[in-house]
Amino acid sequence: MPWYQLDDPHDARLDELARQYNLHPLHVEDARCEDESVKVDSGLTYTFAVFKPVYLKPDPDAPSEQMPTFTTVDVFAGKDFLITIVDPACPATNDALERARRDGDDEHPARLLYLILDTIVDHYFPAIDHFDNRIDQLEDAVFDRPSPEVLAQIFAIKRELIDLRRVLVNTRDACLHLQRDPNTIIDTEHQLYIRDTYDHVVRLLDSVETQRDLLNNTLDIYLTSVSNRTNEVMKVLTVLGTIALPALAISGIYGMNLKGLPFEDSPHGALFVAFLTITCTVLLLYTLRRMKWL
Repeated sequence: MPWYQLDDPHDARLDELARQYNLHPLHVEDARCEDESVKVDSGLTYTFAVFKPVYLKPDPDAPSEQMPTFTTVDVFAGKDFLITIVDPACPATNDALERARRDGDDEHPARLLYLILDTIVDHYFPAIDHFDNRIDQLEDAVFDRPSPEVLAQIFAIKRELIDLRRVLVNTRDACLHLQRDPNTIIDTEHQLYIRDTYDHVVRLLDSVETQRDLLNNTLDIYLTSVSNRTNEVMKVLTVLGTIALPALAISGIYGMNLKGLPFEDSPHGALFVAFLTITCTVLLLYTLRRMKWL
């Protein structure tokens, strides 16, 4: 059975193969669409599938960090031919094709399609582990040094998890389609294998939901930490303002042009006022200490 591998969906050979194997124009158009979601569709004599492998690559904004990146794999699997359109720069795609060539059977395109799909799904697990590590780091950062940068990272991971969840949901639906549609290339022998892959996708979705809950909890902890720090600052400012009240009150009274104030004409009046201010401040500090406000 011939296996045609194309690295560019706009390759003119795809048009030749479309005429040779009667590929539907809409499927060819989907294969050339960069934003096409994961799907499985059945033609008259073949099965058309779009998968989304994921791999980790350095973040352009932070080269020391990695970010999940999705690419596209288009597969036309017929009973006597196989056409794959892949991105050769994706390690997950290369692993999937290598495994299909090593463990597959050219006479059973259903097994080749299963091996490609199963390997792509297996590469989602390292991405899940990557998110686990990042969330653990964020939880530590939220307790130690909550900052706007940490908040930005929380929202960035939430967006990445949304993208991953959307791909996984579509992949789950694709696995269901391969199991239930009798017109697909998947025969009875390989439906059990597809069901196993479906179970893996469901487990991945559970992990994503758990991570989203952890992120929401981390966000709540961040907001609580920031609120507590604000309360601590306000408490310190309030205490400082309270301590300054005796001095402000006494200096304000003696600063007015009033007659008959104690020690107004005494040469030791300044010392008395200073002593009275210090005494009132000490008594106030003692009271605050007894009330455990300090």
